[in-house]
Amino acid sequence: MEYDVIVIGSGPGGYVSAIRNAQLGKKTAIIEKYNTLGGTCLNVGCIPSKALLDSSEHYHNAAHQFSLHGIETTGLKVNMKQMVARKNDVVDQTCKGIDFLMKKNKIDVFTGLGSFVDKHTVQITNGTEQKQITGQNIIIATGSKPIVPAQFGYDKKRVITSTEALNIDTVPKKMVVIGGGVIGLELGSVFARLGTSVDVVEFQDKIIPTMDGDCSKELMRSLKKLGINFYLGHGVSTVTSGKTSCTVTVQKKGTEETFDIKADYCLVAIGRKPYTEGLGLENVGIKTDDKGRIEVNHHLQTSVENIYAIGDVIRGAMLAHKAEEEGILVAEVISGGKPHIDYNLIPGVVYTWPEVASVGKTEEELKAAGVSYKSGKFPFKALGRARASNDLDGMVKVLADQHTDEVLGVHMVGPRVADVIIEAVAMMEFRASAEDMSRISHPHPTFTEAVKEAALAATDNRALHI
Repeated sequence: MEYDVIVIGSGPGGYVSAIRNAQLGKKTAIIEKYNTLGGTCLNVGCIPSKALLDSSEHYHNAAHQFSLHGIETTGLKVNMKQMVARKNDVVDQTCKGIDFLMKKNKIDVFTGLGSFVDKHTVQITNGTEQKQITGQNIIIATGSKPIVPAQFGYDKKRVITSTEALNIDTVPKKMVVIGGGVIGLELGSVFARLGTSVDVVEFQDKIIPTMDGDCSKELMRSLKKLGINFYLGHGVSTVTSGKTSCTVTVQKKGTEETFDIKADYCLVAIGRKPYTEGLGLENVGIKTDDKGRIEVNHHLQTSVENIYAIGDVIRGAMLAHKAEEEGILVAEVISGGKPHIDYNLIPGVVYTWPEVASVGKTEEELKAAGVSYKSGKFPFKALGRARASNDLDGMVKVLADQHTDEVLGVHMVGPRVADVIIEAVAMMEFRASAEDMSRISHPHPTFTEAVKEAALAATDNRALHI
């Protein structure tokens, strides 16, 4: 069969690119290795983790917050099997939605491992069955998988990644999380809310190390209240596991000092790496860099002009929404358009509670680049809306150019900031100033008022409510 476009991989980047290509009149096919569409994000990543985060937050609030609101509960307990069943139902509904979108847009779906025969031909292997399809253009959207060093003894039972953590059906007494980044903190907070004793081991000297330092401090303060224990500046040398537990050997950075932590589970969350195994890149002369990423130009073309790559297999943050934008960009390039992505304005979010959201430059990056800037911060505890819901932790921080007042970065820790951050993204897309941001009328009482107040603080240190 011949197609205008073949997409290999059905995660957010892949399926969105397939839809946009179809909208532009291209005969499109999508190939997925697994039996369900949606990739890591929908099946074992973004969607199921958010379902468990939401469920665990409901329980935690019932146990610790409801009484403050005059709501008494008795006999409260966790039904972990039901929590996981609900998560699975959310995943199932979401994946079925992708099936519907493929049919709606007349996209042919093939199940199996896609690999290059030549630059226009892809072989699809599903068990013993094989078939070949050809495409004028081919898009690689195969995503990523967890990094698990051999010395960690990954057995999928006691030493696990996020994939297995999503299906734990009894609340563990003790869990060690290796890695203080987004995935480790999100899943660690799920179990901490449910009553698990959680230790986080992070090699860097702060959690969420790629985000603004103030965000790191604010989030760590909140997670400590949740009972999470942190070993910053520590690494893990080995992990050994038995039938019912595992032992994590921790080493303080720069020393020979080690100690052991015994736990029910060890969650390895030190990052992800591009997944290109079995693609047959060597058959078309496409090489990867030292981190396994496929090299692309500004049109996201590989070294082979009709083959493109998007999402986690190329440079940049491994974010579903980044992959989506890249998938749309490639579709429009193929159809002769001239789209553009400003990678500086792709927001990052951590779905703990409080949430963390960030866009643009961090204060550390501005200092390193020698940029003259001014900063304004506003705490959520000063907002009436935050006091009403008892969401008092966190702040909004606005960084603006010292001379032009253009907003250079916005960083938030607080309630619903995953949704609030889009205000900053939109304004920065149009190169707004902190003054512009401060002059917009924000509804009262809302969490978004913290953005206005932080902008006022950055403009001329004139926040109204502190």
